[in-house]
Amino acid sequence: METALPLAFTASWASGINPYLLVLLLGFAGRLTDWDIPVAFERTDVLIVFAVLAVLDAVADKIMWLDSGWDAVNTVIRPVAGAVVATLIAAPTVDLPTAAIAAGGGAIALVTHLAKATTRLAVNTSPEPASNVVVSVIEDVLVAFTVALALVWPWLAAALALAFLVAGSAVALLFLRLARRALRTRRRAKAAHAPAE
Repeated sequence: METALPLAFTASWASGINPYLLVLLLGFAGRLTDWDIPVAFERTDVLIVFAVLAVLDAVADKIMWLDSGWDAVNTVIRPVAGAVVATLIAAPTVDLPTAAIAAGGGAIALVTHLAKATTRLAVNTSPEPASNVVVSVIEDVLVAFTVALALVWPWLAAALALAFLVAGSAVALLFLRLARRALRTRRRAKAAHAPAE
């Protein structure tokens, strides 16, 4: 349980960005190493399904506006995945502390997902599609790097995931403020140019 908590936290954060890549990486790590990974992730059928989903995510996440639709679909999936993964990592049997970890995992994944979705909406306002691809690749690399780090140094990875969670939330809030300000400015300009009745 000493390493389960930081690994569960890191996995919950990663679930908020890309739960398919997370489960795929954990499954292969479980098969190829002696790390303590939930056995369910190592099953061949699970690896095949999550490999297909990871490819779908990789494609959908790099196409402007399709990524926002994909994020909308994943608004339920990512937090639930965060809760399930955190539970499987914490303990095979569900008791009160494990249930609390599951709830926390779902909440962490939801906050991460909302930060990602908000940031991606802001990126979609850019006229060129390259920024969308760059942001998507950065997200995938962060997930892969942090999950790999969590398997070796779980507490360091958890601290890094917390930093990413805070930074992502701050960026998303900044984008929301800028969007609100732009909408207010637009409404005022529209009202100023409207003909007087």
